Amino acid sequence: MIASLAVALALQGGLPDRVAAAPDGEVRLSYATRPGVCGNGRNNISFDCEDGWCGRHRVSVGTYSDDDAGCPCEPGPARVALQKRGGQVTRLRVYVGGSWRSAGAGVTDLGTVSAATAARYFLDVAARAAGDVAHDAVFPAVLADSVTVWPDLLRLARTATVARDTRRSAVFWLGQAAGEAATRGLTELLDDTTVALEVKESAVFALSQQPRDQGVPALIRVARTHPSPGVRKKALFWLGQSDDPRALALFEEILTEGR
Repeated sequence: MIASLAVALALQGGLPDRVAAAPDGEVRLSYATRPGVCGNGRNNISFDCEDGWCGRHRVSVGTYSDDDAGCPCEPGPARVALQKRGGQVTRLRVYVGGSWRSAGAGVTDLGTVSAATAARYFLDVAARAAGDVAHDAVFPAVLADSVTVWPDLLRLARTATVARDTRRSAVFWLGQAAGEAATRGLTELLDDTTVALEVKESAVFALSQQPRDQGVPALIRVARTHPSPGVRKKALFWLGQSDDPRALALFEEILTEGR
């Protein structure tokens, strides 16, 4: 009786306490997604969506095919299913749009939580959990409405104790955060001598995904000045994909110097 009461009280507390208090099995929660995110409720999530139609950066799980008209989808909510085993979260699955099937045995539905609460929870999981669940927790944090996550992503990418796959995931989504602030964060990451080479190479790719006015000058600076030949080579590769006249001028300069 006392144990049951303790669980009931914990389920009324903060989100980490509620997840921890839930029994092994599936734990569900939902929250609002940021503008431009939509999904089909099953295996497709897209960004930069407009009027219910998918935009760029489509994330697909399993088999999905769209027709010539695009892929109609719903602007939220984000729905996350956490799998608990031995009292620990061992897996998570993310959906946008749609609705849950009726909860059966072994399912705890925490209902709708605030987007900020969800983002903080998943960022903490990414920083502290082990295995794939840490890597996978970055994505649902990025989906949260009205939350600026790039400073947290930058901290994840810079933290040596965080798993390398998680850090690379943080760098990838940092690169999708539009604007000068994200680009500045990525170039600072490249300059940090404590950051692993593979993470820096991921940062170079993230710069290549930025709008041209931010990404190309940053890549040129990396190609000119970075002390690592491997990082410079990555920057030159992505500049070669940019079809930007500034990149061509750099190539001409480098090749002329090599004569």
